[in-house]
Amino acid sequence: MSSSSCGLSPSLRSRLFNSSATRFLVPPARPNQYRSRCEMNRRGFAFRGILASGVSGLERLPFKPEGYNFWTWRGHKIHYVVQGEGLPIVLIHGFGASAFHWRYNIPELAKKYKVYAVDLLGFGWSEKAIIEYDAMVWRDQVVDFLKEIVREPAILVGNSLGGFTALVAAVGIPEQVVGLALLNSAGQFGNPSEKMDESEESVLQKFPARIESVLKSVYVNSSNVDDYLVESITMPAADPNAGEVYYRMMTRFMLNQSKYTLNSALSELRCPLLLLWGDLDPWVGPTKANRIKEFYPNSTLVNLQAGHCPHDEVPELVNKSLMDWLSSLKPEASLQTL
Repeated sequence: MSSSSCGLSPSLRSRLFNSSATRFLVPPARPNQYRSRCEMNRRGFAFRGILASGVSGLERLPFKPEGYNFWTWRGHKIHYVVQGEGLPIVLIHGFGASAFHWRYNIPELAKKYKVYAVDLLGFGWSEKAIIEYDAMVWRDQVVDFLKEIVREPAILVGNSLGGFTALVAAVGIPEQVVGLALLNSAGQFGNPSEKMDESEESVLQKFPARIESVLKSVYVNSSNVDDYLVESITMPAADPNAGEVYYRMMTRFMLNQSKYTLNSALSELRCPLLLLWGDLDPWVGPTKANRIKEFYPNSTLVNLQAGHCPHDEVPELVNKSLMDWLSSLKPEASLQTL
């Protein structure tokens, strides 16, 4: 498969650019209504810096169209947010999202911890680099972020794709990761040598319809959408390289997930694990969380009545559960490998 075309016909490539990649980030919408994979509704939001009440009065990270902080990694610009002081927590978003998806978690967690939220390469305000994307690219990015920016023992927290990224990063630099929290994580159990049964073309042909259908049921409250989330997703998608980047992600990474499995990564994990799971997620429900807990006994499972992105849907519960778990960790045990 060549780096320029990934082995797909021009017609299929055109369909992917014009439908799949676009729908994944910003699905077809009715007037004044937008939906994306991980969005929440905060009605009454006055955009461009005017504060609104948020979720039950929770403080919300101010949206900055220009972004917050930037770090150069392998020649690429990487965006991140940092707030607070204390034990570092690194938040890693899911596919199509950004650091702004942790809008209701960063301010609250920062009251007691030093909180980082990083945009993975190709997403959010990070550079839309034209490279061959692979799960290990994001692992390497997070590992180097811990080494160069955080520079001390930390907790990794990830949702969806960010969950799997956090897991493999924790395995990649065990001496600096003292705890891991997964929220409806991506990844699958299986044999790393197994290949997908469906052909690349058949999967891509079905992808638009599949995404359109799951978006209708992914949240408990399907009307949850606001200008903040819409803008945080549409702005990065407007980048000139975005179409090519998402195309490469779906053809080179999304279609080869079986190369890296949960069981292979979990078998090498050495730190305490927290599972914060939205049980109403139509993609990765509670069965997956139960299987992870069974496979990795040093874990705590918290079931939430939420969809795929509980940190944005029920941020109060996620913040409390995460902070309760963090306070229960024994520093001596967590840091014994350092």
